[in-house]
Formats: sequence, C-alpha cells, structure tokens
Amino acid sequence: MENLFLNLLLIDSILIVIAVMMQPSKQQDALSALSGGAGDLFGKQKARGFEAFMQKVTVVLGILFFVFALALVYLSSH
Repeated sequence: MENLFLNLLLIDSILIVIAVMMQPSKQQDALSALSGGAGDLFGKQKARGFEAFMQKVTVVLGILFFVFALALVYLSSH
C-alpha cells in the first residue's frame, strides 16, 4: 500500500511541474518586474479559458499531493 501511495505521489509531483510550466506568463515586460507591477493592481481581470483551466488543474494536483503525502505518513507510522 505504501508503494502505491509513493508512486501516486511521484506521478502527481511530475504532473504539478508540468501544469505549472504550461501556465501562461503574467509578466509582460521587464519594467513591470522592476516597478512591482503596480500598474496591474487595478487592471486585474479574472482568468478565463485555458488560464482558468490550468489554475484549477494546479489546485487539484496540489490538494492531491498533500492527501497522498499525509496518507503515506500515516501508513509509514503504523
């Protein structure tokens, strides 16, 4: 059972890395990085389409990561 959760945890961690790398960049130029992006503070729009889908996928994979990690800790302590 521990091996199953360990394998699921490894697969989930790889999928998290892929999901994060697939998300579109929010930074548009180097100037916004230096100024802290203050111009984008009030121009924030809700994510739509692919960006919203990738955010949801990342959240679900993150939750699964913690569930698998806690299950693995529980199984290894007993």
